Amino acid sequence: MAVRLNERAFDHARDVTVAGEYVLDDRDAWSEHQPSTQQENDFIAQHGIGEYATWHLGIDDEQDEDNKGRYKFPYGDFEEVHRCGLLAAESRAGQRKYYDIELAVAHLHGMLDVLRRRA
Repeated sequence: MAVRLNERAFDHARDVTVAGEYVLDDRDAWSEHQPSTQQENDFIAQHGIGEYATWHLGIDDEQDEDNKGRYKFPYGDFEEVHRCGLLAAESRAGQRKYYDIELAVAHLHGMLDVLRRRA
């Protein structure tokens, strides 16, 4: 599997965070906060696979561009960046040795931690 950083998604996550659209939730909340399969399908039907891709920090180049399986490491709920989603992505990227994704997620995670300390 050739998974690499989705730079467009990284830029989107950073922009959404700077715009104040984020949730400072706890690590274990991602299982409850991540979009369901139905929510993913509804989002794709309304916005297209390209917009769907911007909510995933990894791209698997071996998968077809129109396949949801191409897009890895989700980080939000299609409206807000979730700290728990970033933490989950950071952990999985590190385990799988996708260092470019791990470093990008660590940067985003750091942005949210600064905001959390200010709150």
